[in-house]
Amino acid sequence: MSLYKEIVTKAVIGKGKKYFKNNYKITTSDQPTTILGCWIINHKFKGYKTGDKIGVDGSFDVNIWYSYENDSKTTVVNQKIEYNDLFNVKLKENADLSSDTDIIVRTLSQPTCLGVNILENNQISFDIEKELGVEIVGETKVKIAIEEDEEPWEDIVDDDIDKELDEINENYI
Repeated sequence: MSLYKEIVTKAVIGKGKKYFKNNYKITTSDQPTTILGCWIINHKFKGYKTGDKIGVDGSFDVNIWYSYENDSKTTVVNQKIEYNDLFNVKLKENADLSSDTDIIVRTLSQPTCLGVNILENNQISFDIEKELGVEIVGETKVKIAIEEDEEPWEDIVDDDIDKELDEINENYI
């Protein structure tokens, strides 16, 4: 007959991902003629609990390289973009977000520039996409079957040792 015991351990109690596409504007010192490049660097983020939801605070730097004065000069404009995104992560059965939990945030798709448009009045509009994944790690119980009867010990017979002792050469030294 087997009995059951419960083990309390940490496990993933909720998991989800979310895709974001946002539009931003940046003002330049000169009226751009042509956009030569756009890149994203220094992506940082941190997750936290806020009520029944998970929040992610993050930031990244956008660098846009453009030409001006009829493509005769170039420069790079940069801007730090900060964001605050909320996730409604579905918890697994019998999971409790109010207990001691850890929030793990991963970038499933790094922020990427989808497109850049030149606007009037020295402005540039650009679209950024990213995908974030969130895991909630919390305490949970695992039920396992145990057996009361211990398996018997087996005797170990080592025949090689007895043979070596029988073959001792007394005139060795």
